Amino acid sequence: MQTLNQDINTKNFKRVYLLYGEEGYLKKSYKNRLKEAILGDDRMNFHSFEGKGPDCSEIIALAETMPFFAEKRLILLEDSGFFKGSADLLADYLPSVPDSTCILFVESEVDKRSRMYKGVKKYGYVAELGRQDSNRLANWAAGLLAKEGKKITNSTMELLLSKTGEDMENIHSEIEKLISYTLGNDVVTAEDVEAICATQVANKIFEMIAAISGRRAKRAMELYEDLLILKEPPMRILFLIARQFNQLLLIKDMSEKGMGKGEMASLLKLPPFVVSKMIPQARAFSREQVLSSVRLCIDTEEAVKQGRLQDRLAVELLICGSF
Repeated sequence: MQTLNQDINTKNFKRVYLLYGEEGYLKKSYKNRLKEAILGDDRMNFHSFEGKGPDCSEIIALAETMPFFAEKRLILLEDSGFFKGSADLLADYLPSVPDSTCILFVESEVDKRSRMYKGVKKYGYVAELGRQDSNRLANWAAGLLAKEGKKITNSTMELLLSKTGEDMENIHSEIEKLISYTLGNDVVTAEDVEAICATQVANKIFEMIAAISGRRAKRAMELYEDLLILKEPPMRILFLIARQFNQLLLIKDMSEKGMGKGEMASLLKLPPFVVSKMIPQARAFSREQVLSSVRLCIDTEEAVKQGRLQDRLAVELLICGSF
């Protein structure tokens, strides 16, 4: 990202860029920033293609056309599929892209072995924009609040991220709501976060497992109903429950080996504050209970796939059977 920021600030652009990765917010942000830095208000020299398989000959013809009363022509291609399949004509052309043209690819999936990927890496710049770690997310979110003259403590930031999850688009949306809600106040409090920020699906699953460990059957079923109201498919809920129990099993094993929170977070690819919340949850179950719950998730999935149980009822029975 440092190279992208430098190119945008200095306006010294490569001939071709590839933005890809899991973090949609960053891809969208850098796509818009590059577009603005290259063209400004100019729309005459902008060409956009969306979807798989655009005509390579048309793209090359546009790239070869001198920009009209401007320094650059920008060609944007989103989810072209060129980095997962064959695009030999365009791959052969990459070394010849004129300085007056910038080609920007924004892709969901890429194959690093493809000619297109290797070509962009050699003749332009490839940026993998993946999920950010908790420290970067916290700093970024605090920066958004600071621009509006607002402060937030570390503990309140952890609470915010525990509710929003790691998706930057969602964090940005919740922060905008917080800024409006706290109009006139210069500090965002935990009470503000609790009042205004929606809890994401994964967090409701976490609460559900906590309710199961605390033998609160009614609360666990309430959370299940909440997820169904949110149009969450029962089989996805089952997958998330199974994943949570698997993570708890790993945390129990790591704890017994004397691993610290930071090491666990790194191995599990989870934010440290999430691991902090999961450690006491793991302690609330015996190893046998966690293993039994994992087996129950597997049996439930099998029963649904074989048609012995309807999916909604199956997950309900799973939750009830965990007590």
